[in-house]
Amino acid sequence: MWKSLLSALLWSGLALPVLADEAPVREVLLAKPVQLPNPAIFAKVVRVSFPPGVKTPLHTHDGPGPRYVLKGEITVEDHGQTATYKAGQVFWESGEPMVAGNRGKEPAVMVIFEMAPDTSK
Repeated sequence: MWKSLLSALLWSGLALPVLADEAPVREVLLAKPVQLPNPAIFAKVVRVSFPPGVKTPLHTHDGPGPRYVLKGEITVEDHGQTATYKAGQVFWESGEPMVAGNRGKEPAVMVIFEMAPDTSK
């Protein structure tokens, strides 16, 4: 239904207002060359909410990818190093064993962009 409604609006000739003084602003937050073991990937975007004081056990994800902190602060222990990322920051997770948690007193939220070999075929 939404697809047909959008299509109808686009083909109707209806002009949408454009603000002359404003334009989208594009800012690269992370750029990293990536070599995947397989050219076919299965990509996932996952939102993860961390209540205050919550820490994951040592774990891995299906694949590497950027992680973007939406709210609060996330502390990551990876490869023997610990770093804390705040809202608006992005970091790269290798897909190797790691721990993530919220040491703060407020909830924290991040988005995981995960790239893994496509095993659906």
